[in-house]
Amino acid sequence: QVQLVEAGGGLVQAGGSLRPSCAASGRTFSSYVMGWFRQAPGKGREFVAAISWRGGTIYYSDSVKGRFTISRDNAKNTVALQMKSLKPDDTAVYYCAARTWAVTTTPSEYTYWGQGTQVTVSS
Repeated sequence: QVQLVEAGGGLVQAGGSLRPSCAASGRTFSSYVMGWFRQAPGKGREFVAAISWRGGTIYYSDSVKGRFTISRDNAKNTVALQMKSLKPDDTAVYYCAARTWAVTTTPSEYTYWGQGTQVTVSS
């Protein structure tokens, strides 16, 4: 069982940066694949980034590649999403999620979810 709590969202102007993070409970955090997803009003949940348990495999969506960086610290049970060059289209609730086994970009394949943190980018 893993409990996930996101923090670090907020309001930023276009071109700015934010670094939401996700803290996980449980001693087996290092064995979980971690992902970030987002959901804008009226839209479905969208994949953003994912990282394998050791960090050796990382996926990004095309829309954030080159602007966002996912990282994890297994000693601190945390995963972060460094977001730069933010655009108004990045506005959404950002969720972290966890699953075992392979890295995947499909939301339904993740078992555990946080409550989300709001990111708003003004133009």
